[in-house]
Amino acid sequence: MHCQSQDFDTLDRRLIDCYQRDLPVCSRPFHAMAERLGASEEQVIERLQRLETLGVLSRVGPVFDHALAGASLLAAVAVPEEQRDAFAELINQVPGVNHNYAREHHYNLWFVMTAAEERSLDERLTQLETTLGRTILRLPMLESFHIDLAFAIPWAELEGI
Repeated sequence: MHCQSQDFDTLDRRLIDCYQRDLPVCSRPFHAMAERLGASEEQVIERLQRLETLGVLSRVGPVFDHALAGASLLAAVAVPEEQRDAFAELINQVPGVNHNYAREHHYNLWFVMTAAEERSLDERLTQLETTLGRTILRLPMLESFHIDLAFAIPWAELEGI
């Protein structure tokens, strides 16, 4: 769905501007957001759901420092292209799998897997190799880089579009 800037009122815009990062860490984050924005918790939740439905937001949630939260790694597997979706479904069923995506490469399915500790991560990957009948390329992170994906939205400039 294609949205125009005029489709967003002040509350929508403030939600987008204020919470691309720094979501409140508390038992009721939407309530804390609502207090800051002068809205109700229900309004904030409804707006976030609407923005997600419109395709403006892809997700609302925290980004964890995986090194502090357990073990994780990037993994890749080469599967027959005509069976890629079926293999992807098998991978998606494994606990801790996220960011599963196709690439145009010999290794054509890539995913991130997380677990509480290295031993569990290795066990899950080994079991998945057995399930898939394929060797999984394991790419542990050697160095961490923080990429800030928050963007300043030039609302005034968008008005004429």
